[in-house]
Amino acid sequence: MAKIKLTKNELKVQKDALKMYQRYLPTLTLKKQQLQAEIRSIEAKAKSVRKEKEELEKGFEEWISVFSAESEFPKGIITVSNIRRGEGNIAGVVIPTFEGADFSRSDYDLYQTPLWVDIAANHMERAMSLDLEAEVLDEQVRLLEIELRSTSQRVNLFEKVKIPETKENIRKIGVYMADQQVAAVVRSKISKRKIALRSAEASERQVSAL
Repeated sequence: MAKIKLTKNELKVQKDALKMYQRYLPTLTLKKQQLQAEIRSIEAKAKSVRKEKEELEKGFEEWISVFSAESEFPKGIITVSNIRRGEGNIAGVVIPTFEGADFSRSDYDLYQTPLWVDIAANHMERAMSLDLEAEVLDEQVRLLEIELRSTSQRVNLFEKVKIPETKENIRKIGVYMADQQVAAVVRSKISKRKIALRSAEASERQVSAL
């Protein structure tokens, strides 16, 4: 704890600081709770997206044996040509949002290639799109967790350090000023007694002289 000046000005500084900490703490606590809730929500959404992808993959398991036949299934048929991203804002944190993806397909002979290749390609595009969406959701969580750690540190700093420290400083200054006030009263009384005693002694000397 830093050394403080035991003065009226310092008392005002400490009281103003305490008001500021107590004013901002509820806002920080609310932000912390909001970030925690948003992170849980996004994690649940990412889990749901990945589950949808798993279910989609199960849907074309019947083609897996065919996919392995490179002579029939065009290699590198699907490529991502563009990922569309936007921006969102949660509790003051700028996060990326997934707006969709564009895919390119390699050329292949529509007459020589089995129909299931087109169906499988559609499924693959959807699966890749879900993967990309999950990655963006993961990035959202990462950014929000960084902000959550920072906000939690501020909440702990205010709750466990700054507010108790400032209250203790105010108490110390108050005790010191009260002691000084008492000491001043005592000194005043002693001074008055001395003056009264001197006055009485002077009066006695005057009476004796008569």
